[in-house]
Order: sequence, then C-alpha cells, then structure tokens
Amino acid sequence: MWKGILLAVIGLGFGIVIGFNIPVFLPQDYAKYMSVAALAALDSVFGGIRAAMEDKFDHAIFVSGFFSNALLAAGLTFIGDRLGIDLYLAAVVAFGVRLFQNLAIIRRHILKHKIG
Repeated sequence: MWKGILLAVIGLGFGIVIGFNIPVFLPQDYAKYMSVAALAALDSVFGGIRAAMEDKFDHAIFVSGFFSNALLAAGLTFIGDRLGIDLYLAAVVAFGVRLFQNLAIIRRHILKHKIG
C-alpha cells in the first residue's frame, strides 16, 4: 500500500518539477480552462491516494475519473464563457471541496496509523 502511495507522490513531484522547467506559454484566454482542469486533475490524484490508502484503488476508475473530471471542468468553463456566465466557479467549488475532503481523510489515515 505505502509503495503505491510513495510512487504516486514521486510521480507527482516529478511532474511538477518537469512542468515548471518546460517553457510552455499559454495565451491568457486559456488560463481559466487550464486552472480548472488542473484542479480537477489534482482532485483525482488525491482521490487515488485516498483509495490506495483504503485498499480500494482501481486503475481504470482512476484513469477514467482523471480525464473525465478534467474534460468536464474544461467543458463547463467553455459553456460558461459562451453564455457569459462564470460557470467555472461551480467546478472550482466542487473540486475544491472534494480536494480538501480527500486531503483531510488522508491526513487522518496517516495520523491514525502513525500514532495508533
């Protein structure tokens, strides 16, 4: 279990380092899309870590959730832009709440197993 979590954290770390060191410049028009898609992807990563800690991790569910969440968030942002509504805020709130919930569960799990 811990090996899988460690690999996920190492992979996330490498991804962040590579992402900050590759000079990719996106137009300002895509900032909303990328930020919401990144938040959705982070939600999936933390959900995967949580599932691994609970011994419920499934690769198919993780991969499908990762891409479908990112695409749904970007789609909501696109539709909101076309309608002139900040619809992306719904995705930010939903994924933000789930991200903090997953992080709290992960923290409790670590503390419970470290202390108890």
